[in-house]
Amino acid sequence: MTTETATLGGGCFWCIEGALRHVNGVSRVESGYAGGHVSNPTYEQVCGKQTGHAEVVQVEFDPAVVSYADLLRMFFTLHDPTTKDRQGNDVGPQYRSIILYHSPEQQQTAKDVMAEVEASGIWGARLVTELVPLEKYWPGEAEHQDYFARNPWSGYCRVVVAPKVAKFRKSFAHRLKSAAA
Repeated sequence: MTTETATLGGGCFWCIEGALRHVNGVSRVESGYAGGHVSNPTYEQVCGKQTGHAEVVQVEFDPAVVSYADLLRMFFTLHDPTTKDRQGNDVGPQYRSIILYHSPEQQQTAKDVMAEVEASGIWGARLVTELVPLEKYWPGEAEHQDYFARNPWSGYCRVVVAPKVAKFRKSFAHRLKSAAA
């Protein structure tokens, strides 16, 4: 199996991770930080809005099962890519919509999918998603990994994460691992 890696940020990493981990062809999803200038940042530093980093997930996937383009299409249903530095009540540059590409091919695919999403008019506004090369990715702390799976009854998970994951599972049921469907 050949794998690729996608690095995506669209608000709180718990929401994106909680949904994409169930996609058929995805072998690993890890929450972390990228897009900033501070080495080895902590969650508290990133939330302090001075590191330049976004909360992101790294998704390892088999492109023979799920394409990078299809992952991006799913990603664009999980957050509002038209709102700068904000997802719902989560406000700050760490919550920005961002795609950090790993190759020129990923860059072109992201441009194509972004144009497709924008042309579809589903968001009713222009995308503000940043498209930049991945320079460095920093894994998040252990307590942020598989957060939704481990904390489904926490207030934030019940109010914010669970509805997004449920909507995602319904919309993409045909693309999910059988145990998640």
